[in-house]
Amino acid sequence: MDRELFIFNRKKIFELMEDNSILLAFSRRKVIDSVTNDKYDVDRNYFYLSGVFEYDNIVMLVRNNKKQNEIIFINPYDEFKAKWVGAPLGKDKIKELSGILDIRYLDTFEEYLNMYLKEIPNLYLDIDSENFNKALDENMLFAKKIKEHLPYVNIKNGRILFQHARTIKHELEINEMKKAISITAKGIENILSHIGPMYEYQLESYFDQAIKYNGATSYAFATIAASGENSCCLHYQDNNSFANDGDLILFDLGCSLNCYCSDISRTYPINGKFTDRQRQIYNIVLEGQKLVFDNAKPGITTRELNQILRKYYAKKLKEIGLIKNGTDDEVSKYYYHGVSHHIGLDCHDLCDYTELKPGSIISNEPGLYIKEEKIGIRIEDDILITENGAEWLSPQILKDPDEIEKFIKESKLK
Repeated sequence: MDRELFIFNRKKIFELMEDNSILLAFSRRKVIDSVTNDKYDVDRNYFYLSGVFEYDNIVMLVRNNKKQNEIIFINPYDEFKAKWVGAPLGKDKIKELSGILDIRYLDTFEEYLNMYLKEIPNLYLDIDSENFNKALDENMLFAKKIKEHLPYVNIKNGRILFQHARTIKHELEINEMKKAISITAKGIENILSHIGPMYEYQLESYFDQAIKYNGATSYAFATIAASGENSCCLHYQDNNSFANDGDLILFDLGCSLNCYCSDISRTYPINGKFTDRQRQIYNIVLEGQKLVFDNAKPGITTRELNQILRKYYAKKLKEIGLIKNGTDDEVSKYYYHGVSHHIGLDCHDLCDYTELKPGSIISNEPGLYIKEEKIGIRIEDDILITENGAEWLSPQILKDPDEIEKFIKESKLK
């Protein structure tokens, strides 16, 4: 990716930091076993600042008397690691990726931090407030260590800065996400080309092969391939049931490209043909998705979008006799999740949870789940909030029921 993005990102964070403060972003520490090298992800806020996908590194941003300094601390070359798991990136490569000019080795980190903390009293750490009742993460442990040895230092929550900064996407980030969506689309098309009665994991494998072949660097999240009654479980991930002729199968999937995510859901008939009932429910969901899109614009919140959808469902489900009175409790029996979340470096991306702004990318994912009929339908696309409304980012992925049936029929004739 273009290092200008990460230079821009650091500038955004600097502008949000108080003067006379330091911000630290850890990439996550990983002890590499001498025999195996387990996969892991770097911290997304660290990546947001550096563009470097490598463990153990630390980015330090210093704002002192309105002057700015940025340093990245990295591992030196290690012959043992080079033989077993690969050498760490050198200074030239780090500079090329990040645009950070001051690159130092990790064994000097404490020396530099102590030097700055002698005159700078404020330290930002990425603290997850939802994690307080769980095991302490690296940032919390570091904060604890700082307070024990330097009690005068003011610990500030840097996550708030990242939430604000990551809410609005840079053009380069939007382009990367569009590429990830395009790869995901190829994976879904490969599923649709082979759809038929088989195990859920077999259908999932067509997605896996296609996205890897087309350049995905990872998965945005664990794939959901849920057929029949399984489709009514929101986070079903076993993917080990047989997808039967006559059932629907709900796919919730996405790849990531250079850490930027796509998040798409589609529901397809296993045998290539919707029943009248399946089509009826499917079209209600599809119309609901369009309603959400038409109302998505700057100034509205995702909570308000969800309320608009629920009001629509109350009317439509009453019309088809699924509910009697159109109450919120009745709707909740068949629709029990939110219609939208922010997407970016994380599938459920950091955001400031305020009104939508131009440059935000959110999901649009209405669903209906009728367990007694083994019908679970979710249709999800990614949309970009623009100055006057929204833009579909995944229009190429089939969701019109007639087009779906036509595509499957033609695929079987090949």
